[in-house]
Formats: sequence, C-alpha cells, structure tokens
Amino acid sequence: MRQQLKQALSQRRKQAITDPSRIPAAVLVPIYEKEGEYYILFIKRSEWVEKHKGEISFPGGVHEASDKSLLDTALRECAEEIGLAPEAVEILGELDDELSVKTNYVISPFVALIPWPYQFKVDGRETEEIIEAPLSALWNRGHSHQVIRDGERVTTYCYHYQGRVIWGATARILNKFLDIFAHATGIKRQK
Repeated sequence: MRQQLKQALSQRRKQAITDPSRIPAAVLVPIYEKEGEYYILFIKRSEWVEKHKGEISFPGGVHEASDKSLLDTALRECAEEIGLAPEAVEILGELDDELSVKTNYVISPFVALIPWPYQFKVDGRETEEIIEAPLSALWNRGHSHQVIRDGERVTTYCYHYQGRVIWGATARILNKFLDIFAHATGIKRQK
C-alpha cells in the first residue's frame, strides 16, 4: 500500500491556493497499519485553543516564521500536539490545499505513514484526545450536501465515527484522501 499511495500522490498535480490574504497553515494526515488494517489519526482540539475549540481535526497548525516550509509546520505541530517525532514520519505526498471557511486559513495537507505502535503524548493544551479510526469505518460513511458560499455552489462533507462528527476542512481533506487511497488500492468507494 505504501508504494501504491506514494505513486498515486506523486502522479497528481496538487491544486495550490495562493491567496496572500489567507493565513498559511499545514496538517499531517497520519496513517498507519495496525493488525492488518489501515488507520488514520485525528485529534480532538481542546477547549483552550483560540480557534476550532473541541473540533476533530488532523494534527497541525499555523505556519510560523521559524518554519522553513509548510511541511516543517505540520511536523512541528505534530511534535507539539501529540509527541510525534519528525524522524518517525515518512511523507508519502501532498493533497490539494484547502480553505477553512470558519477561519482565514489556507491549509496544506501532507499524507504521512507513521509507526505503530507509537508512544504518543497528548499535550493537553491544544489537543485533548487522539482518535484512531480504521479507514474501513469511514469508507462509505461520509455525507455530502450542497451549500451556496459566496454565490457559488460548494459540496460539503461530514463523517461520523464513534459519536464524533468530522466536518469542515478536515472532512474535505479526508474525502480527498479516501478517494486517492481507494484509487491507489483498488477499493470501491460509494459516494
């Protein structure tokens, strides 16, 4: 799967959003194999953060001046939020940039293979909890609907997992990732 996904990500052209009025941010889309099944890792944001309180998201955050790249941003944030060491991460590729409607962020997602088992450490300040979801629990469980945003018709997504709701930019990133993963591995996905 690793090589198939890496190849699928490298063969597509990333859709970058270059809008100087937006705040650059980056997230890691961490996947791993556990007991013969692939999992994806999410975090639940704490109530202490300024934005996205209590939401389910991928680990990541806003680009800082000390970050050399957006990939560095995603890796730094993962180390801070869940204790995932950058050297433990294998970057497989990038997904399309995604806008956060609720905030003014343009998010660059990086797909990464991470080790399992791993001794994660939730920081408690930005991250309240780590959520490990098998991909099979998400395949055909997303819901989409059309909304009008800034005069344009836009598709939004929502996923439910163990009583939690994954929505917004995270759900859009997840949907794109699941499409690419399904294509790379030959898994049929209903929409």
